Amino acid sequence: MYILKTSAAFDSAHFLAGYNGKCANLHGHHWVIEAEAAADSLQESGEKRGMVIDFGDLKKAVRQLADAYDHALIYEQGSLKAATLTALHDEGFRLIEVPCRPTAENFAKAFFEALTAQGIPLRRMTVYETPENCASYEV
Repeated sequence: MYILKTSAAFDSAHFLAGYNGKCANLHGHHWVIEAEAAADSLQESGEKRGMVIDFGDLKKAVRQLADAYDHALIYEQGSLKAATLTALHDEGFRLIEVPCRPTAENFAKAFFEALTAQGIPLRRMTVYETPENCASYEV
């Protein structure tokens, strides 16, 4: 099996609503996302002959994904009061609402699905919340 790997990073804030611990409080991370594309064989014809996927295409897709989450407050749908959301919007903050708790585990699956929907042959997506702690989703 051939495996290609690339990564990108973004900085954002989140909190875990309903969690009994310090992560219930608003805090930020330097997230690193690492995508692994894989194939049993290489493309046999055309300009991408001898490749699993063009590294440029893989890097661009991962970078765009990271950029979409950069410098934002990522929050779970229904976890902030309407007045809080209004105030944050009025202040011009960048907010990203997600349908699930914003954990590394949920991000790994969501990012995996986002890239595979673009036709990227992913094997694994890993999301680092800190340099020592990560979560992976794979097929």
